[in-house]
Amino acid sequence: MPSAIRIRKIEDRIRDELAEMFLYEIEDPRLSGVMVTGVKVDRELEYASIYVSAVEGMERSVEVLAALTSAAGYIRRGLAQSVDLRQFPRLRFYWDPTPENAARMEELFHALERERIEKGLDGGTDAGSPDEGTAGGNG
Repeated sequence: MPSAIRIRKIEDRIRDELAEMFLYEIEDPRLSGVMVTGVKVDRELEYASIYVSAVEGMERSVEVLAALTSAAGYIRRGLAQSVDLRQFPRLRFYWDPTPENAARMEELFHALERERIEKGLDGGTDAGSPDEGTAGGNG
């Protein structure tokens, strides 16, 4: 059984090679804009769970996962040629909503900030006045 460090290196290598395949080798239009967000390999090296996302978001998840599943054999053969393992793990693909969730959170933070500014709650203008008065009174 490989060490945790060895597994991490295998995961990183699979992720890097798969990203290259998406950019330069796989010509399926259903996979345009797809990015690999993570790879997890089990300790027995039997399965590699590949987490993906797309620029357009969740509405493409079914299409992307179907394309990846149909190309799994091709992808596995290509990865097996690049990643030196006696037995290459079987690939399982999963949709990763993390990038979409992060973008949504950022949008919410920007909306809250705009709302604060519109209501005049921006601390930049009001916060300076009491400090200046206190500093001037002591001096």
